[in-house]
Amino acid sequence: MEVIADAVSWVLIGLGSFFLVAGAIGLLRMPDVYTRMHAASIIDTAGAMLLILGLVVQAGFSLLALKLLFVIALLFFFGPVASHALAQAALHAGIEPVLAEDRRNREVPGAAPPEPTGEQEGAPSA
Repeated sequence: MEVIADAVSWVLIGLGSFFLVAGAIGLLRMPDVYTRMHAASIIDTAGAMLLILGLVVQAGFSLLALKLLFVIALLFFFGPVASHALAQAALHAGIEPVLAEDRRNREVPGAAPPEPTGEQEGAPSA
């Protein structure tokens, strides 16, 4: 039974580590604060929770496992709230997201600006 618990915990720890590394690479590769925040939220929810669940399996039924489950609950509830608050603060500070059109025009020197969509700025869209 102990061998099965060890195997399950190492699989969870390995998956959590993979998500943490993928999210860290995403933090480095993304172009703006909003997409970086998305990568950071992936680290919190997927990576850290899987890693801590692996530790819970390793700890067995104990007070330590209960404390680790409490940490998972805190991450689950406060991680998205913190990301949302940071996004709202960035939006309030006037930080604009980098759009695909912006990247295309920046990559091709002398490229024509994007075609207008027919919507006026500030007018509600249908």
